[in-house]
Order: sequence, then C-alpha cells, then structure tokens
Amino acid sequence: MRIAVAGTFGPLHDGHRTLVEHALRFGEDGVVVALTSDELAVETRHEPRPVPSLEERMQAMTDMIADLDEWDRDVELRTLETEYGIATDEPSIDALVVSPETAPELEAINDRRRERGFGPLSGIVAPYVYADDGERISSTRIVKGEIDEHGRVLE
Repeated sequence: MRIAVAGTFGPLHDGHRTLVEHALRFGEDGVVVALTSDELAVETRHEPRPVPSLEERMQAMTDMIADLDEWDRDVELRTLETEYGIATDEPSIDALVVSPETAPELEAINDRRRERGFGPLSGIVAPYVYADDGERISSTRIVKGEIDEHGRVLE
C-alpha cells in the first residue's frame, strides 16, 4: 500500500510521530509525507501562531523519519501547496493517515478523487496523543509554552 500523510508539522511533537509511524508501518509500497508550504501553513491555522519555515520543518521531518523508520520504507517528502493537493491529485496513493479530527475530510477528498477518475483512499486513523494534563498535544500548545513536544506540562 502507498500511504500519504500531510500537515504543517511544526513544531513537531509526539502526535506527529504517531501519524508518521502509522504511515511507515502500513506503507510497504512507499510513503509520501507532504508538508504545507509556508503560505499554506499560515492560511490553514485555526489560531495565528508562528510556524517554522518549510526548510526547517523538512529537516526536522527528515530527522524524525530516520528515527522512526524501522521498516526501511521508500519515503518521499513533498510540499503541499493546496489543502487537499496530494490526496486528490496523486492516483498512486492508496490510503491517507488522518487524525480523528481530520478523518471526516476523507469523504470530500474521495469525492474529488472520483471526479478525476481515481479510486477512493482508505483512511488510517491514528489516535490522538495526550499531554500529561489530559489535553491533546498540539503545536499551538507548544508554541504557547503550555507543554513540550512530549506533552509534559511547562506551566
């Protein structure tokens, strides 16, 4: 199966590690990791916050994959220029790793794929990773100084 996972991925945290680990585990035919462009990263923020540059995020992702990839998968890093870009434009993708929050978006993605004559994507839902305080780990919480990348409370 060729698996894709996409996101801003910055700053990286244990929730991102879970998403990427799921992609690597199931991606025996390859893994595409798509990181939002600097412009899309700003556009898609629910709350405005600083986001590391694409170059910094790509390097951090490369390092993380090297740490996680016990299967020696063929991994391709790409830049995501539009919200659904790779998922709707790449016919060779079989499945998309999603969080419980983004899983409902699979329906719209698959509608767009069908319009292009592509088969639908399967969804691989990676569970949320929670901080020590019981709240979800997120890059926004890290940037605010509430938690570290592993969910340890800082305040």
